[in-house]
Amino acid sequence: MIDELGIRDLGVIAEATLPLGPGFTAVTGETGAGKTMVVTALGLLLGARADAGSVRSGAKQAWVEGRWFVPGDGPVAERVAETGGEIEAGELLLGRSVSSEGRSKAVVGGRSAPIGVLTELGEELVVVHGQADQQRLRSAVAQRDALDRFAGATLQSALVEYRAAFTRWHADAAELEELTAAHDARLREAAELREALDELEAVDPQPGEDVELSERSDRLSNLEELRLAAAQAHALISSDEVVDDAPDAVALVDGAKRQLERVLEHDSGLAPIAEVLQNAGFLLADAAAELAGYIAGLDADGARELEIVQERRAQLTALIRRHGTTLDDVLEFRRTGGLRLVELDGDDERIELLATSVTESAAEVDRLAARVTELRTDAAGRLAAAVTVELAALAMPDARLSVVVDADHEPAVHGRDQVSILLQPHPGAEPRSVSKGASGGELSRVMLAIEVVIAGTDPVPTFVFDEVDAGVGGAAAIEIGRRLARLAERSQVIVVTHLAQVAAFATNHLSVVKGTDGRVTESSVRRLEGAEREAEMARLLSGLAESESGVAHARELLELASERARTG
Repeated sequence: MIDELGIRDLGVIAEATLPLGPGFTAVTGETGAGKTMVVTALGLLLGARADAGSVRSGAKQAWVEGRWFVPGDGPVAERVAETGGEIEAGELLLGRSVSSEGRSKAVVGGRSAPIGVLTELGEELVVVHGQADQQRLRSAVAQRDALDRFAGATLQSALVEYRAAFTRWHADAAELEELTAAHDARLREAAELREALDELEAVDPQPGEDVELSERSDRLSNLEELRLAAAQAHALISSDEVVDDAPDAVALVDGAKRQLERVLEHDSGLAPIAEVLQNAGFLLADAAAELAGYIAGLDADGARELEIVQERRAQLTALIRRHGTTLDDVLEFRRTGGLRLVELDGDDERIELLATSVTESAAEVDRLAARVTELRTDAAGRLAAAVTVELAALAMPDARLSVVVDADHEPAVHGRDQVSILLQPHPGAEPRSVSKGASGGELSRVMLAIEVVIAGTDPVPTFVFDEVDAGVGGAAAIEIGRRLARLAERSQVIVVTHLAQVAAFATNHLSVVKGTDGRVTESSVRRLEGAEREAEMARLLSGLAESESGVAHARELLELASERARTG
């Protein structure tokens, strides 16, 4: 329940506080005073789209704040907690600002939150009915939603089960259609992929092989230069031939070691140096042996080996050109291509499994859809009977409402039913859909009657009605007020009205008052009681707030409303 609504700089309202509270609140005021801004303000708190044009002229931003009393547990409390907001002692504060540039911000429980959170909370807190919502009742979707709300938890449970089955069936059918339609193309893809993988298997590239082959190719391409360099190095280190009496490195180091050994007895400090020269001789001898082995190991048929290496490199290059830019790309294609081929080769089996699944799922969808239809049909009869009784009380004593459930349609997410609400305004008239045959006044009363009936099975904390009495007057308006008072016994009801017959039943009467300073119109809101309320009722009745006869009539109407409210 919303306890209080604060408005600042919205439309013609500079600043106003609406004390709402439980029961039936009527909001009245002169044309242009800003009554509609009350509904607009509530809409903003419930996540409606912000309009920069609603900001009062000259103001930087409009601000709306509502104080709700909500249970400490349940979906509202859970969602508020998820946003980081708080509910203190059952009190929830919601706020919304709209700047003159069109920017909008929301506050939930003292914390900033996305606008969408207000929309989610609004679905749990309030049902708003404006003239546009009355027109919405003309749509088949709204008529089906009304029936589903009335049918209650049993139907909702059946719909949950049906939707799960429908989703599975729809997904499997879509995949089956895709696989079947693309079967030939997938066969071609599998054949091409198998050919490419066969080629890869034949070549069998290995990680890093391209680098290794590049190094081998470079070595084999410079074989003679390598042999000559190795031979010259070997000759300089250790050679059996002395050229121009030039000794090799081994001989030179050995000679240097012997020179030092000859004089060691005179200075022991030369011993470490002699030892280093001895080790150097050993290392040079090892290097000479390794060079000799390297020279001996050089392939005499290097040209043939180079040809083989170049052929292998050409094979790898061709694979890289077809399947990527590096050998790693080729190896990745080999891995993923194998997985894709397994998938494609399994198409026939998958198609067979899907076909079986689709058949079974279709049967399940049909079974569950029939159950949904059965529950809707049962609820349709009860809803029609209850609403017909309400219409009689709303000055439509001869009207008959019927709700038709037509199950002869293709399955959809909501079932296979099309729901039509038909109105027979009087005996002998042909029942016609409210989407075509109901006048504005009749539509208002049908909508109200439906809400009164549905509230018994699907209670809503707060109802907001904007001009629910459009197109009616006299006795019908009195009955609308009476039914709103009855609805207020179970839920909070807020009504923006221009009819005294409706406002008379309110337990809380607020008036939007228009004033002017000669430059800009501003409105405020005040609670009416006693003589002030009688004057406002007289103005609604005759346009003359100070007329004695008008006030007397207003007083009589208030007494009548009080009496009828007591008698039910």
